[in-house]
Amino acid sequence: MDMISVNRRPENLWRFLQFPLTRIVLAVLPIVLLAVLLFSAANAAHLHGIAGAAVQLSVGLGACLVYILYVRLIERRKVSELSAGDFLPQFSKGFLLGFLLISATILVLWMSGIYSVLGMNPLGMVAAPLLGAIGSAFLEEIVIRGVLFRIIEESLGTWLALGLSALIFGLLHGLNPGATWVSILAIALESGVLLAAVYIYARQLWIGIGLHCAWNFSEGGIYGASVSGGKGHGLLSAQFQGADLLTGSQFGPEASIVAVAICFIAGGIFLLLARRRGHIIAPFWQRAQTGS
Repeated sequence: MDMISVNRRPENLWRFLQFPLTRIVLAVLPIVLLAVLLFSAANAAHLHGIAGAAVQLSVGLGACLVYILYVRLIERRKVSELSAGDFLPQFSKGFLLGFLLISATILVLWMSGIYSVLGMNPLGMVAAPLLGAIGSAFLEEIVIRGVLFRIIEESLGTWLALGLSALIFGLLHGLNPGATWVSILAIALESGVLLAAVYIYARQLWIGIGLHCAWNFSEGGIYGASVSGGKGHGLLSAQFQGADLLTGSQFGPEASIVAVAICFIAGGIFLLLARRRGHIIAPFWQRAQTGS
C-alpha cells in the first residue's frame, strides 16, 4: 500500500479540519472563488486570444499555489505530489504520452477518412492554446486528482475513488458547449480513468498535468480540433466528417469512440503497473480488518 500520509493532530478542531469532506471543501472552495473572480474579470474586460489564455494560465497557477498552502497548513506535510525535483522529468513524460495518445486518435480518424487537413496557419497561432492548456491542466488535475481523488481514496480506497472521480470529471464536462450524455460518458471513461490511473501509478501530479496539457494543446493547438466543446484554433485548419460516434460531433474527438478506446486501454495498462507497484489502496473497512 502506498498512500500520502496526513500529519494528523488529536485536538477536536484538527479532527474536524481533517475530516475528508471538510478537507475537500477547504481545498476546493478557494480555488473555485479564485477561478470565478478571474474569469468574471476577464469576461467583463472582453479578453480573448492570448490575453484570455493568460488569465486561464493565471487561474491554473493560482490553483497550484492555493493547493500547496492548503497542504502545508491543513494537512501539515510536505507537498510530495508536487515535488520540484520531479517536475521536469515527470511533466515531460506526461507531455510526450499525451501527445502520442491524441496523435494516435487523430491518425486513426485520418486513415478512416474522418479527419482531413485543409491548410496551415502561422506558427504564432499555437501560443494561446498552449497557455490555455497549461492553465486547464493545472486547475483540473489539482482539483480532481490532487484533492477529490486523493482524499476520497484515503477513506474509500482506490477503486471507488477512481469511479467517483471519473464520474465527477465527466459530469463537470457536461457544462461545456456541445456536451451530450455521450460526451460525458466518454470523458469519464477516457480522461477520468486514464488521468486517475496515471496518478495512482506515479503517486505525484506532474505526469498527469503534463499528459492533460499535451492532450488539450495538441488537440486544438496543433490538429485544429474542438477541445471539450471549445472551437480549436491552431497550427492546422482541419475538418471532421462522419458519424458523431466517430467524430465526437461539436464536442471534439474527445467524445469519439476511437479516443475512448485508446485512452481506456492506456488507463488499464497504468492500473496494472500501479498494482504491480503495490499502489492500490483498500477501503478503510478492509484495512481495519487486516490491521494495516
